[in-house]
Amino acid sequence: MADITKYAPINGATLFSQLKAHLRTRPTVTLAYAFVFLFIAFTIFLAFTPSSNSSSPWFTNIFSLSTTTTSQGSSPSSSIFSDDSYRSHFSSIYNYFFPNSPSQSYNSSPTSNAGSQNTSSLPPNLNNQPPVEGNQTSDEAIPHKVEVLKPNNATLLTQTPSVNQTVNNNTTSSPTPSSELSKGSADVKNQTTIGVTSSPGTANKTVNSSPNSTSGEKNVSGNGQVGIAEKGMVKNLTSSLMKKQNNGTNDSAGKQGIADLIKSLMNCDLFDGNWVKDDSYPLYNPGSCSLIDEQFNCFLNGRPDNGYHKLKWKPKGCTLPRLDGSHMLELLRGKRLVFVGDSLNRNMWESLICILRNSVKDQNKVYEEFGRHHFRAEASYSFVFEEYKCTVEFFVAPFLVQEWEVAGKNGTTKETLRLDLISRSADKYKNADIIVFNTGHWWTHEKTSTGKDYYQEGSHIYKDLNVLEAFRKALTTWGRWIDANINPMKSLVFFRGYSASHFSGGQWNSGGQCDNETEPIKNETYLTPYPQKMTVLEKVLRGMKTHVTYLNVTRMTDYRKDGHPSIYRKQHLSDEERRSPLSFQDCSHWCLPGVPDAWNEILYAELLVKLNQKRP
Repeated sequence: MADITKYAPINGATLFSQLKAHLRTRPTVTLAYAFVFLFIAFTIFLAFTPSSNSSSPWFTNIFSLSTTTTSQGSSPSSSIFSDDSYRSHFSSIYNYFFPNSPSQSYNSSPTSNAGSQNTSSLPPNLNNQPPVEGNQTSDEAIPHKVEVLKPNNATLLTQTPSVNQTVNNNTTSSPTPSSELSKGSADVKNQTTIGVTSSPGTANKTVNSSPNSTSGEKNVSGNGQVGIAEKGMVKNLTSSLMKKQNNGTNDSAGKQGIADLIKSLMNCDLFDGNWVKDDSYPLYNPGSCSLIDEQFNCFLNGRPDNGYHKLKWKPKGCTLPRLDGSHMLELLRGKRLVFVGDSLNRNMWESLICILRNSVKDQNKVYEEFGRHHFRAEASYSFVFEEYKCTVEFFVAPFLVQEWEVAGKNGTTKETLRLDLISRSADKYKNADIIVFNTGHWWTHEKTSTGKDYYQEGSHIYKDLNVLEAFRKALTTWGRWIDANINPMKSLVFFRGYSASHFSGGQWNSGGQCDNETEPIKNETYLTPYPQKMTVLEKVLRGMKTHVTYLNVTRMTDYRKDGHPSIYRKQHLSDEERRSPLSFQDCSHWCLPGVPDAWNEILYAELLVKLNQKRP
C-alpha cells in the first residue's frame, strides 16, 4: 500500500495533465514526440491499406498472403515479407517519388515475372483492370488485350509489350514485335493465361495456317491484324529467296512469308480445288513460244476463243503460288529435271520449257542440245539453260516398260510388251536430280486393252491377260527399278497421274468430238469415276521403299473439257481430214498455254517445299 501511495499523482492530477504540464516546459521535445506519433500513424495506415494496382507505390496488406504469387510462379505460401517483395515495394515507392531516377525499373529482379518488362513511357497497366485470377483463362482476359491492340496513337503499338506479357504479365518471353502480337491474337484464346511456360511460338501462331483453312490467304482486317495477301506473299517469297541465293541477304518479313507459304502447302491437298478465272493468266502469251509443238498450239491453229487459257487452278485449302520462271530456274541451278513417259508428259514438258524460256533475258542461251525444233520423232530431247547450268529433258517411254518384238510365223515379227523390263533409256536418267514419270493413255489402245497375245514376261507370252493386271505388273517392274537405282538422298521422284479425256460420241479413233466446248465442267455430277489404273498405281507406290510424290491431276483435268485442241490440232489438214474434219479431233492432249501450265505450278509448289526441307 505504501508503494502504491508513493507513485500516486499529487493532488489527484491525472497522468495526461502532468504530461501536458511537462510538455509546456519543453517545446522542442514536444515537437519530436508529435513527429514520432505522426510517423507511427502513417506507417500503420500504409500497412493496413491494400492496393489492387500492381504498380502502386503503397504497401500491399502485409498481414495477408499474396494472391498473385501462384500465377507468378512462386510458392502459394510465400509472404509479402519475403526479401524480394520487400525490395520490390520500396523500389516502387522510390520510383514513384523519383520518376527520373536512373535506378532499376519495376521488378528488375531476373526471377520476377510480375509486372511489365517494357521500360518505355507506357504505364505498367494500360487498362486499369484487376489482375486475372489463377482459375481464369485467356477468354476472360481478352478484353484487356483488346485495349492494348486498339491504341489511339499509331505509334503506341510499336511500344506495346508482347501478348504473353500483356495478358496478366504471365510469362517470361521477350517482347514481341507488333506484327507478331497482332498475328497471335486469334489463337491466344485457346490457351490458359496463367502459368503458361511454353515457347513464344505457341502464342504467336499464324492466322490461317491450319490445314483446314479454306483460302490460305491472309488479309488485313479492321482490328489491326497484320496479314500477307496472296500476291504479296508470293512477291515476298520470290524476292527474299532470290536475295538469299544471290547475295545472302534476307529480311524477317520475307522469311515469315516463306515459312507461312511452305507450311500452308505442306498441309494442303493441292488437287482438291476449282478452276477460277484470272485475267493475269496465262503465264506466257499465246503464240509467243515457238517451241510448242503444232499439235498443242491451238492459238496458231486458229482457235477463236481464249477462255481456256484465262483459268487458274485454286486449291480449297491454300493458295497455289504463281510460277515464277526466274525463281524456278534458281531452284534448278546446276540440276537435271527429266520428264519420262508418253505424249501427255511431253505436253507438260513443252509447257515448262516455254514458261522458263520466257523468263530468261537472253533466249539465245536456251536451246535444244542437238539443235532440234520438233519434238515428236526422237526418243529423247534436252533443253539447256546455259546461264543456270541446268537441263530440262524428256524421254519417250509411254509404258515405262519395254516395247518388244518376237519372231512370228513365216519370218514375220510380232510386237509385245515386256512387263518385266524397264524402258531402254532408264540408265540415261537414273542420276537426274528431279524425275517426273507418267503412263496411262497407251494402256487404253486396242492391243493393250484386249491383252491378246501381247503381254510378255521372260519368254512367256500371255494368250490373254487383263489390262489392269498387266498395268500392275509393269508398274511393279518400274517400282523395283526405282528402289534399286534411284538415290533418294540425291533425287526427287514424282509420278503424274492420269489426265482425263473428253471424247463425246465416240473415242479418239471413232469420231469422238470436243470442238464445241468452251467452258469447264461446273457440276461435279458430270465428272467421271476415278480410274481403276490410278488405284493400282497408288497401291504400288505404297509398297515401294523410295518415296514418290504422286501428282494426282485426274480430277482437276476432268473439269477441263474446254481445254483440248479438238479440231485446232494442226493448220494443214490432209485430204481425208478436209472431207471430214470433225472425225479427227484431239480430246486427250491440251492446248498451250493451258492446263499443263497448272501442273507445272503444282510441281513448282512441291519443289519449294521439298528443296526447302533439304536446305541445310
